[in-house]
Amino acid sequence: MKYSEVERKLKTEGCRFVKNGKRHPIWHSPITNQYFELSYHTSQEVKSGTLKSISKASEVKL
Repeated sequence: MKYSEVERKLKTEGCRFVKNGKRHPIWHSPITNQYFELSYHTSQEVKSGTLKSISKASEVKL
């Protein structure tokens, strides 16, 4: 799964982009009320460990 697909799924579940961090864009999940980072490289594949941590922080099944 690519980062662009992850962003699309997060948006449909209500997560939103908050701001550009120093190294990564910061997103917010209203479900868990947590902030988490994605990547600027939207065409790259997401590693499985990173995908798990994003899914855990956002409570969105990816």
